[in-house]
Amino acid sequence: MATDTLDLGTMQASAERACGLMQILAHPDRLLILCQLSQQEMCVGELETTLDITQPTLSQQLTVLRKAELVTTRREGRNVHYSLVEGPALEVIDILYQHFCARSTRSKRR
Repeated sequence: MATDTLDLGTMQASAERACGLMQILAHPDRLLILCQLSQQEMCVGELETTLDITQPTLSQQLTVLRKAELVTTRREGRNVHYSLVEGPALEVIDILYQHFCARSTRSKRR
């Protein structure tokens, strides 16, 4: 059985990036936003209504997510639409969604 081993420097750099992602995901409002955006693109007003997060808090958390390059924007007239960027964050959110949100939805149906 062959295994690829990374050198210590590469492992440390990877650990730092992973910790950075986990710190961003560890905030409840950001996690809610990312979970919602993993399902569909949404504008700020839709996120505010759906997630019941006040506009100032929502804007603050979207700024953090934009700076971390986890979400992207698309302008359509006066509306700014947000979506989750492809990559590690989307993969982690998908797993969290399957284990916590989808299971919760299934439990309510029974």
